[in-house]
Amino acid sequence: MTFTPGASERARASAQVVVDDLEAVELSGADGHHLFKVRRLRDGEVVIATDGKGSWRRCVVAASRLLADGPVVVEPPAATTLTVGFAPAKGDRSEWAVAKLTELGCDRILALKTELASVRWNEEAAHKALARWRRVALEASCQARRVTLPQIEGLLSPAELLLGEGVALGVPGGPSLGAATTTILIGPEGGWSEAELGLQGTRVGLGANVLRTETAAVAAGVLLGASRAGTVGLVDTGEERR
Repeated sequence: MTFTPGASERARASAQVVVDDLEAVELSGADGHHLFKVRRLRDGEVVIATDGKGSWRRCVVAASRLLADGPVVVEPPAATTLTVGFAPAKGDRSEWAVAKLTELGCDRILALKTELASVRWNEEAAHKALARWRRVALEASCQARRVTLPQIEGLLSPAELLLGEGVALGVPGGPSLGAATTTILIGPEGGWSEAELGLQGTRVGLGANVLRTETAAVAAGVLLGASRAGTVGLVDTGEERR
């Protein structure tokens, strides 16, 4: 998979923002403050405006405003939807994982409800936490110049998710990623319970070592993204050479 012309143009821009309407680009107060008071962007600098749904437009700074400087471009969706679900971790480690998964291009990021979870959310806590995750994902999307925001969902159980196609549990020492797998679920610090391990479904390994939840989630995102992009090749099986 190559870096597209659109991605190259977005990468060269000074900043990116998410707006409601690409036909009449208006900045929120927070975005305006960030661009013109914190970043101190000057007239003529390029800013990408996106609706977060796959469409974007090149704009230029003019007198502390953004003026459209090109047509609205619609990026086609990826052929497959990549999902990583993980059990929330303590502190800000979950938000770090959300940011990295967003940068890696994951389409869905799920908060899992697991039996051995070290962090347990009630309804109110889940609502607030997922709102934070969405803010983190928006900021990370702008930093990474992606124009489709990831879906953030939760709380979901492995049992219900494993009923779908292409879903695998991440386990230490598991098999290699299969071509049909598009979703990887990561357990809590205490690991999967016996009941969860007994669920029917595919397994996938993330390396030889036991990883922290946020590390495993990012490793899963890297594997899925590389598989979809075709940036990983066949492993040398050590055939005899002459």
